[in-house]
Amino acid sequence: MTAQTDTSRTPDLLYSQAEEDLRSAVRSLLTDRCDAPTVIARSESGTPYDPQLWKALATGIGAAGLLVPEKLGGQGATHREAAVVLEELGRSAAPAPYLTSSVVATETLLALGAEDGPVAGLLAELAAGRKVAVLAVPFSAASADPAAVSATLDGTLGPVADAAAADVLLVPTTDGLYAVATDAAGVAVEPLVPLDLTRPLADVTLTGATGTRLADATAARVAVDRGLLAGAGLLASEQLGLAEWCLTETVRHTKERHQFNRPVGSFQSLKHRMAQLWLEVVSARAAARNAADALATGSPDTPLAVAVAQAYCSRVAVRAAEECVQLHGGIGMTWEHPAHLYLKRAKADSIAYGTAGRHRESVAGLMELPAP
Repeated sequence: MTAQTDTSRTPDLLYSQAEEDLRSAVRSLLTDRCDAPTVIARSESGTPYDPQLWKALATGIGAAGLLVPEKLGGQGATHREAAVVLEELGRSAAPAPYLTSSVVATETLLALGAEDGPVAGLLAELAAGRKVAVLAVPFSAASADPAAVSATLDGTLGPVADAAAADVLLVPTTDGLYAVATDAAGVAVEPLVPLDLTRPLADVTLTGATGTRLADATAARVAVDRGLLAGAGLLASEQLGLAEWCLTETVRHTKERHQFNRPVGSFQSLKHRMAQLWLEVVSARAAARNAADALATGSPDTPLAVAVAQAYCSRVAVRAAEECVQLHGGIGMTWEHPAHLYLKRAKADSIAYGTAGRHRESVAGLMELPAP
């Protein structure tokens, strides 16, 4: 499937049958191999990623190649399908380098437009799940900034999400974009202690490293900006899945938890809080789906759709996670309950690929309104 630009098209916010089938497959896999106790145990061990889970997701289901054209070994799908995968990963707080590798790095490479050579070869490796690539920019970056690394591949970048799990780093420099193997001479990946233990961060230091030049400086900036735009747009779907889990789990708990011989969820004040949260989650779904649809169709309104989605979904995800912790009472404060995983993921996601404040400024600029 090839995305077509259509300026008159009405956004489609509904899920197709194919997308629902994909959701069922991903959810079934995560239910079997990525339940809350497993995620907590792996996160506390310092090695959150399960290679077998990634293999099943990337190659068994074929999720790693959703955005890659069929002629390069991918699925030839769109951002709508990738968004569904991210919703389920957010719902499980699953530790997997999907957003960073299968979305951001893949989109960056696709923007270079090469049908053969090293770019096409790397895309085929990513689509097959044989390699993981990460764009070597700070996780908070919202646009390209090659100033940190010189043309001789010297410099320090960070914190870079999923760098420790990557086989290849896509490094923007003052001279262009380079593909650098993480095990190459002159490459040091130093793990950091992140807030969100399910998405490791690391500093990357290059000291005269060697790599393959993929694009010149101008093309590199355009490609990196496209990758980060797609990352921000589909991050909204991860935040949506996270918020949906928090709401569903909170409603379930308040139905089962009793005080004064009645479910705590029957208390009017809690009903109102959960009803308000439900309204916000529904609105977040519309914003996230609009961003995914805009990316999939190449809409000229994509930057606006992405900025709106991030400005709104970041806040909703954090609020849903906070309500989940609070309305679970004492058990929500424990390490044994997964609520803390969702709160940390929501907080970390809220500054990824640009803060909500930065995206609000983007909305103001795009709509020629006074900045907030």
